[in-house]
Amino acid sequence: MITGIITARGGSKGIPGKNIRLLAGKPLIAWTIEAALASSSLHRVIVSTDDADIARIAAEWGAEVPFLRPAELATDTARHADVIAHALQWLETADGQMPEYFLLLQPTLPFRTADDIEGAIAMKRIHHADAVVSVTEVKQHPYLMKRVLQDGTIATFMESDIPYLRRQDIPPLYILNGAIYLLRSATFLQQRTVFPDGACAYIMPQEHSHDIDTPMDFFIAQLILEHRDAYSL
Repeated sequence: MITGIITARGGSKGIPGKNIRLLAGKPLIAWTIEAALASSSLHRVIVSTDDADIARIAAEWGAEVPFLRPAELATDTARHADVIAHALQWLETADGQMPEYFLLLQPTLPFRTADDIEGAIAMKRIHHADAVVSVTEVKQHPYLMKRVLQDGTIATFMESDIPYLRRQDIPPLYILNGAIYLLRSATFLQQRTVFPDGACAYIMPQEHSHDIDTPMDFFIAQLILEHRDAYSL
């Protein structure tokens, strides 16, 4: 049994009301709710929030909002691990059992698809993994990065044994993109991290990995959706 957990705090400072701000006519959180509900592998989809407006809109778009998060778990300094643990413990109390797996979905990644979710779950089944975490290939490879020294000169950031640094010759590197964290509940509660030892990597394309953190990120997402046919989104 896999439960989708969408975490959406109300107090965004960079973009006020970010999680329910309209993106191409839909509240931002609705894009994640729709992707989760379109996945046939999720037992249920719940939203953990402290905000009544987020709760109302999430419910309108089909997610369950069975509780409001305590105020102490909605501050700038609250640990995400504590927010997840609270949701799992609430589910255990309410249902009499904790889901074997949970899928953490952050609402700031609107281009994550149901196929991405299903792909990560399929990887979990194939590898019998305790955790599957989504990554995307880095755009700026460390081999190509430079440092600026105190005297203003440029120095290499990371040495390489590749004589000519053509992009096609550089070994790929990946970064966590924040879109999918699929974990066995018991493993999470033991290690208290969404990136536990031995996690498998689910590779997502960069066009599905756009994370909205700043007003510029939101503007770019809006532009992409206005031209979505060109991006096959």
